[in-house]
Amino acid sequence: MTKGFLIQGAFVIFELKFIGMIPYKRILLKLSGESLMGELQYGIDPSRLQDYAEEISEVTRMGVQIGIVIGGGNIFRGMSGAAKGFDRVKGDQMGMLATVINSLALQSALTAAGTRSKVFTSIRMEPVGEFYSKEKAIDTLLAGGVAIIAGGTGNPYFTTDTASALRGIEIEAEAMFKGTRVDGIYSADPEKVPGATRFDTITFNEVYSRGLKIMDLTALTLCSENKLPVVVFNMDRKGNLLKIVQNEKIGTLVTN
Repeated sequence: MTKGFLIQGAFVIFELKFIGMIPYKRILLKLSGESLMGELQYGIDPSRLQDYAEEISEVTRMGVQIGIVIGGGNIFRGMSGAAKGFDRVKGDQMGMLATVINSLALQSALTAAGTRSKVFTSIRMEPVGEFYSKEKAIDTLLAGGVAIIAGGTGNPYFTTDTASALRGIEIEAEAMFKGTRVDGIYSADPEKVPGATRFDTITFNEVYSRGLKIMDLTALTLCSENKLPVVVFNMDRKGNLLKIVQNEKIGTLVTN
């Protein structure tokens, strides 16, 4: 961003004006593990991973600090494992490890895109990742890096949506961006009900009263009680993340 500016003072003035146009200075980005599959049936699609890394890198270069929590459903989902006979606690622990695999893949892709990042884990597994703490994650953000927080909450029976809400509150994010495969919140499942209505904005209470399944109740309550707004959007459509941080009306905004 500094290239082409020979007068340092002039550059600083421009940079402050530019960053001032961005509504979000620090966000928690929740990525879907299933979305990482791309066109595959299982695992990680390299092209989808590269798209994510390039877009996250571009937003980071704009001055937005990004913490990331990513799901593991493309590899293993604890609840589905329990339905097939796995012990629920063991199944959730396997799901936590799946999120670590995805986080390491994203870190590698970010490095290839020229963006520094650090993987934190909610349970100790050095040297795979550094044990998570709020202070270390915020230090990474302040230094211009991306903080990828893996392993869910570190406890069974909690989803990565809940982990996202918790980490977003802890790192003092201004909003939680929930990247999905649909372009917002609908009155019904748009893949099953063609006439479903999309909301531009909606309250947490209305999401609950309508029974809309955008995230689990624990995550919804955490965000509402701690006044953490949530933007639900289609992360699979390249450019959407950049549009949101530039204040374009993408997806659905959930607030109190």
